[in-house]
Amino acid sequence: MTATKKVEVVLLYKRDGHPDQELVKSLESQLGSSGCSIFLDRHLTMGVDWARELEARIRSADAVIPLLSADAIYSEMLGFEIETAHEAAQLQQGRPRLFPVRVKYTGPLPEPLASILDPVQYYLWEGEEDNLGLVTELAEALKHLPREGAMRAAEEPISLPVTEPARPVAAPGRSRPMALEAIGGAVPLDSEFYIARQADGDLQTAIAKRDSIILIKGARQMGKTSLLARGLQYAREAGSKAVSTDLQKFNADSFRTLNHLYKGLAESIVNQLDLEVFPADTWDERRGPNANFERFMRREVLARFDAPLVWALDEVDRLFGTPFGNEVFGLLRSWHNERALDPAGPWSALTIAIAYATEAHLFITDLNQSPFNVGTRLGLEDFSPTQVAELNRRYSNAIKTQEELNRFYRLVGGQPYLVRRGLHELATRRLSFDNFEEHAARDESFYGDHLRRILVILVRDEALTRAMRHVLNSEPCPSAESFDRLRSAGLLIGHTPEEARSRCRLYAIYLRRHLH
Repeated sequence: MTATKKVEVVLLYKRDGHPDQELVKSLESQLGSSGCSIFLDRHLTMGVDWARELEARIRSADAVIPLLSADAIYSEMLGFEIETAHEAAQLQQGRPRLFPVRVKYTGPLPEPLASILDPVQYYLWEGEEDNLGLVTELAEALKHLPREGAMRAAEEPISLPVTEPARPVAAPGRSRPMALEAIGGAVPLDSEFYIARQADGDLQTAIAKRDSIILIKGARQMGKTSLLARGLQYAREAGSKAVSTDLQKFNADSFRTLNHLYKGLAESIVNQLDLEVFPADTWDERRGPNANFERFMRREVLARFDAPLVWALDEVDRLFGTPFGNEVFGLLRSWHNERALDPAGPWSALTIAIAYATEAHLFITDLNQSPFNVGTRLGLEDFSPTQVAELNRRYSNAIKTQEELNRFYRLVGGQPYLVRRGLHELATRRLSFDNFEEHAARDESFYGDHLRRILVILVRDEALTRAMRHVLNSEPCPSAESFDRLRSAGLLIGHTPEEARSRCRLYAIYLRRHLH
């Protein structure tokens, strides 16, 4: 390593995880002794400055080493930190480089971690006997790490050795009943913990009617992906073809140009439908991107099946910030219009279900050329008190009394993730409700991971941070735009900026403490 500048390394781990915490201490000490500059977030006081410092350190690092245990892979905060590092690497010629360490875990990774880390080689740590080998290999890789613009592409696998795969070992110190599921991500189709809401029936009706466009809007962690999965399953059972494209899985290169995006979408559809066609072979560079993709959909997809096709587009928010988003949305809108002009044409067989969270009108310059003011609109609402009570029953009445159930609802509202995570913790840890309620809004609590992620994202935007402070002080939201954005992020409820209030008591307690 050079004497003039140490390699800057960020260690990422799940705060309350074991043996994650023990391993991160060892790496901090030994990599520090080898000449690296190590950053951990445990020494910082939570708040606005902490959130800004954490993100800045990740983006400016040479290397990021995430520890991936069976529990840590479902950590919201760890996932956000890895996404931040990956996003920075896409913009900074591969810097920081990701060096994932699997901690007694060799199983599959959930999204979005899988899309980011599956192409990257990893080191498997199974116990203290691996400490020396792990540090030696990491130190050697870091020693030869290219800097700044000399970094290779972020997706290129790093040269860490992978030990022989072991059978996945659950992180110690925690037992989980087999009947319970890990919380986070889409709810499995056969899950007994899925609560159907009005949007489920409305989606099935729209698919049965073969509507052209179905819009599914809801804040993060409201269940959009789980709803889409059930809609697609319903379509298959009804005899339709069904494909799903999650834009969260697309890397930065897929959004480099409109042609790159359309070819990525085409590959996704071809792979799921097992079509014997290579999209690149159908592209004619003399045509524009929209003409090529439309021709591909009409000739290579819709013309090959007698059955209707349902195409789910998830995480469509990723298109809102691109320079060509309007062109994509305009194309989808044109297919909707074609149905009226030619009811027997190919587009009558296509239903597109679009899931998104952000207010579309903040990003689409011409709503008349977008699909966001046509089609069937579905909104995902919070769980009602009755639905929360039903989910509590499925968790074997983890909350024992009606009075405690009322307090639980006041604390987390009907936010689906908060409800399920809370009931899961009460059922597995056998906490008293008083103890649960007392610790819920603390940084080290079972919700701490979720709450820290909200804080980091919120303080990226000073205007939104100020707006949130207004609401927490029982004042109106300063502008319609800030109200729309905070409500879309799932932090506010209410119909107007004047009626704005915190989504739930848990958010209010936590953000008041840290946004002072």
